[in-house]
Amino acid sequence: MYKTIPETRAFFQALLPDIRNVDHCDVVVAPPFTALWAAAEEVRGRRVAISGQNVHWKEEGAFTGEVSVKMLFDAGCAYAVIGHSERRQYFGETDETVDKKVRASMAGGLKAIVCVGETLAERDANQASEVVRRQITKGIGQLTPSDLSRIIVAYEPVWAIGTGRTATPEVAAEMHAEIRKILADIYGVAAADGMRILYGGSVKPDNISALMKKEDIDGALVGGASLDPASFASIIKYL
Repeated sequence: MYKTIPETRAFFQALLPDIRNVDHCDVVVAPPFTALWAAAEEVRGRRVAISGQNVHWKEEGAFTGEVSVKMLFDAGCAYAVIGHSERRQYFGETDETVDKKVRASMAGGLKAIVCVGETLAERDANQASEVVRRQITKGIGQLTPSDLSRIIVAYEPVWAIGTGRTATPEVAAEMHAEIRKILADIYGVAAADGMRILYGGSVKPDNISALMKKEDIDGALVGGASLDPASFASIIKYL
């Protein structure tokens, strides 16, 4: 919940020149709903896509305060973030609603960035793998292997966000390998190997290179460090 429309325009006007020669990765930015159209205007013709931070599974109806896939698409989005840890923690998101949102997003032409990850209590209870397996199985486990080309999984260790505890690149890579194994169990090795799995636990300019050296980490879901254009550009250009 950051940035007004003028602030969003200023953000892109600072960011885009700094990453104009980037061609080693895909860049997706998820502004607040009010700034989506302005963001889409700023990136038109550039190699940057826009995403909604959330979406509802119904096409329309009496769902006050919600935003549909069609509305996101109309505002210039190519992606939707689904099941973010803050949506799960504060707003009642469940594995079942994640599943509905993923299916609706794909039906409406959006790609889904699906977030999974355990809390501090769950990690301390040695339930991390169990929790993530449940989230994947119930959230995207009913899709077909061909659907996975339109899904990106983002691992968010909730315990490593704002708690003072840090997930080392080794710990992150271990869970990414576990996620890929879970996907392989459901969809087969080939489909799992083709999946992009992002890491989303306090990614910063000073740890992105170490994270990206790990085999099963395919990208980053950047939080607070993405609010400053220079910081975000540094993460994008980590090579």
